[in-house]
Amino acid sequence: MKKSIMKKVLSYIGKYKIFLFLSIFFAALSVALTLYIPILTGSAVDCILGPQQVDFTALMQILGKMGIIILITALIQWLMNTCNNKMTYRIVRDIREEAFHKMQKLPISYIDSHSHGDIVSRIIADVDQFSDGLLMGFTQFFTGVVTIIGTLLFMISINPVVAILVVVLTPVSFLIANFVAKRTFQMSKLMSQIRGEQTAYIDEMIGNEKIVQAFGQESKANEKFDEINGRLQNASVRAIFFSSITNPSTRFVNSLVYAVVGVTGAFLAIKGRMTVGQLSSFLSYANQYTKPFNEISGVVTELQNALACAERVFEFMEQEPQIPDKENALQLSNPAGKVTLEDVSFSYVENQKLIEHIHLEVKPGQRVAIVGPTGCGKTTVINLLMRFYDVNSGSIKVEGTDIRDMTRKSLRTSYGMVLQETWLKSGTIKDNIVMGKPDATMEEVIAAAKASHAHSFIKRLPKGYDTVIGEDGGSLSQGQKQLLCITRVMLCLPPMLILDEATSSIDTRTEIRIQKAFATLMQGRTSFIVAHRLSTIREADTILVMKDGNIIEQGNHETLLAQNGFYANLYNSQYQG
Repeated sequence: MKKSIMKKVLSYIGKYKIFLFLSIFFAALSVALTLYIPILTGSAVDCILGPQQVDFTALMQILGKMGIIILITALIQWLMNTCNNKMTYRIVRDIREEAFHKMQKLPISYIDSHSHGDIVSRIIADVDQFSDGLLMGFTQFFTGVVTIIGTLLFMISINPVVAILVVVLTPVSFLIANFVAKRTFQMSKLMSQIRGEQTAYIDEMIGNEKIVQAFGQESKANEKFDEINGRLQNASVRAIFFSSITNPSTRFVNSLVYAVVGVTGAFLAIKGRMTVGQLSSFLSYANQYTKPFNEISGVVTELQNALACAERVFEFMEQEPQIPDKENALQLSNPAGKVTLEDVSFSYVENQKLIEHIHLEVKPGQRVAIVGPTGCGKTTVINLLMRFYDVNSGSIKVEGTDIRDMTRKSLRTSYGMVLQETWLKSGTIKDNIVMGKPDATMEEVIAAAKASHAHSFIKRLPKGYDTVIGEDGGSLSQGQKQLLCITRVMLCLPPMLILDEATSSIDTRTEIRIQKAFATLMQGRTSFIVAHRLSTIREADTILVMKDGNIIEQGNHETLLAQNGFYANLYNSQYQG
């Protein structure tokens, strides 16, 4: 699994090879200059032979050279970090863009069946964690590897025997890092999953805090959050425990190596096989040689966390997209509004029947109302008409063509849809109205707002049509938000309409005025109207009465009342007394 994740990460890195090569080059150059410093330090030590025996001329030259090298090294390290930052954050940008674009291609069924907070956590938090691990990897891994190779070569050039002792002892660090890495990956993956669950729960509570307080559920909400938080704490503590034992363990190995080099070098210096300056250089190299092992161990731990987060992101990105439009799919343009449902059956969950064998023919310009008890399939019919879901069997045709043979975009732009659940984006009032017609003039926007009776309340806002509203309408009332959604459709004037409880949040007086506006809007347009208040659909040409996924009655208002059946009972129940 980790190999496949790493392979995907490398495919993103491949786009920025120039930064990768520059980073490696600067790392090698930086390490080479850094490793040259101990040579100069040893030479400086050898310039001090004893009291009154200091070669100040040579010493000052060496110190001057060291100063220049240190400045150049600092500049090179800055360039290396710049390359690493550019590469890392561009990779993160690409992954996040691809994940967001993937979300636009996922079927609505996936969005409906997965926690929105968890999806947000994958695209935001997990990608952030991944970038932190990746940046640390580039910054420390390259320099660490080059430092190990470079110091080893320098030590061999000074004294091969002591160098071999150092090499024999250092693999212990790798064994420790490998032990920790296997356990850290699983703990990090669990942390990411619980963090996603926590984000989802917080998102849910923010969106429904009024309901929580209205029903006095604050203590229960706190209890559940504490339970999730406790599980996250346990997973975090276990992950941190395994990662934290890396540093002291590798430092112990480093100290052991340093002690062996110091004792062995001292004996060689006494025997005249090494100068004091060379011993000083060797001790410095031994310290620099073992230090990267400690850093790389930390990088490995951080990388496990990054890969665990990357796995969750890639898992999301690898979900099956919605079935693409067929090649040479029809572009639906200016349809007259003929819609046919032929033996349509559909269910959200296999073996749980919902809609079965529906037959319906809607002529251009007809107003079709869909009524029935909650859960009978009214909104599901709308989802199928808009092709948010595909039918399990049968077909839905517009102008005689199966909607699966035409592009989704052209089908959906042919409908104007106003739902009970309003959706407004962050931006100005005008931005929200012109979503379906971005090139609309201000005069057209105002005319649409007047037609929907939204103009009066918009003018009372601080900046009118330029008033900025927050996510989902901000402080606007539910009725005002719904008026803006109706205005959006009024502006587009599509050939077909879908009104799903479109006036449910509007007061009765305004509703009467909007019904008149809708009557004008629906004139000559095929319209599908879903409503619980049956008074709003009496003027429909055809009323479909649904129950348990089937159309049990069909006709106009007077005809259905005369039948004295299910519709008559529903209608009369709303006007008892």
